[in-house]
Amino acid sequence: MKPLEGIRVLEVAMYGFVPSAGAVLADWGADVIKVEHAVTGDPQRGLRRTGAFTVEGDPNPNVAHANRGKRSLGLDMSNPRGREVLHELVRDADVFLTSFLPASRARLGIDVDDIRAVNPRIVYARGSALGPRGAESDRGGYDMTAFWARAGTAASITPPGTDGVITAPGPAYGDTVSGTNLAGGIAAALLRRERTGESSVVDVSLLGSGLWALGHSIALSLHLDRAWEGVTPSAHASPANPLTGLYRTADDRYVSFVMLQPARFWANVCHCLGRPDLADDPRFATTESIAAHTAEAVKILREVIATRPLAEWSERFVALDGPWAPVQDTLQAAADAQVRANGYIGQAGDLELVASPVQFDVEYTSLGSAPEFAAQTEEILTELGYDWDRILALKASGAVT
Repeated sequence: MKPLEGIRVLEVAMYGFVPSAGAVLADWGADVIKVEHAVTGDPQRGLRRTGAFTVEGDPNPNVAHANRGKRSLGLDMSNPRGREVLHELVRDADVFLTSFLPASRARLGIDVDDIRAVNPRIVYARGSALGPRGAESDRGGYDMTAFWARAGTAASITPPGTDGVITAPGPAYGDTVSGTNLAGGIAAALLRRERTGESSVVDVSLLGSGLWALGHSIALSLHLDRAWEGVTPSAHASPANPLTGLYRTADDRYVSFVMLQPARFWANVCHCLGRPDLADDPRFATTESIAAHTAEAVKILREVIATRPLAEWSERFVALDGPWAPVQDTLQAAADAQVRANGYIGQAGDLELVASPVQFDVEYTSLGSAPEFAAQTEEILTELGYDWDRILALKASGAVT
């Protein structure tokens, strides 16, 4: 049994951020009903091109990533009959999850007081761009603006002297991180309600999540009054430690070493590299001597590691005690044996998708398919007690699809 089985989530949200929170809750076993506009649906369904990638036909990963495991209901909340259906759903829900801006929530009658008037016990969860307070609380935004640019990552990751800034590594990067934060907040609110009977209003923003992701760097910056700066790509990471940095292999791949105690790991690294003679080199005998001769050590390691392809180093580094990793692209990461062994990528209908990162009882996270637009409207209405005549009347009125 999944931990959130028996919990019903009513999701009134669009695009990537808040729906990705619903996807995590669905991964954890919640029954997530996605309420979509009765005519247009979630605009994310129209997203076919992201960067250099274009998806033709279905299934569409641009939709499935943030919407797997849900049921879809086409509903016109501005229609009085549609609002009646919404209230029926609210009465049976544990969580109301929304990305709508304050003005839209007020216009549609789905703000906190409106929903709590129907179900006082409901956990009300909001995802926003810039937070629920302040002069800009009613402004919208995307992960590229609020999470990546405004919260500091874009400037912090871009090397000095670069023309422009480095953009996020992929679509919905900040959305997905922020959605997981929101799902965690909802789970905590459900626990509070279980223990105390009190319901919470949960808020997570792209801006707050972006700051949290960069929190260690921001803490250092505030303490030292110095902005964090990016480093030039391929430059060695540490001026005093040759075992923290990137090294190119013979097949133009990279390995990443992060061994923060170089004296502890130096001999083991030398043996794995096939250079046991370096283990007793007095230049690299202590932490202090390694720091003094880092440039020489880096030169030697670069020359040695450049002689073999990554596959050979991976075999040799099985015996490496210190932390290291191959630098992998998205296809290489997806094919990684350790990724597969842990079920971090799973089958969701016709697609393979990344599972949300929390697992329970050492079991793989099972993933459901993303719903087609309004595919479960009749099913959901029947569960609410609507007979076929009433369903047809609702459809005829445009209240549901």
